[in-house]
Amino acid sequence: MSEKSVPVTGEERGEGKFPKGLVLRLFAYLIAGHLFAGFLYLLFMLGGQNQ
Repeated sequence: MSEKSVPVTGEERGEGKFPKGLVLRLFAYLIAGHLFAGFLYLLFMLGGQNQ
């Protein structure tokens, strides 16, 4: 068996760390999700005051 047929795991590639691109995307999605949730909360709060 050659070493090329052995699957490469995350531990062998980066000592168990997440890939940098994945961390950046996760951070961006979390920020965008919280901003969107805050915007919806603001809309409902302002809409509830008009009743």
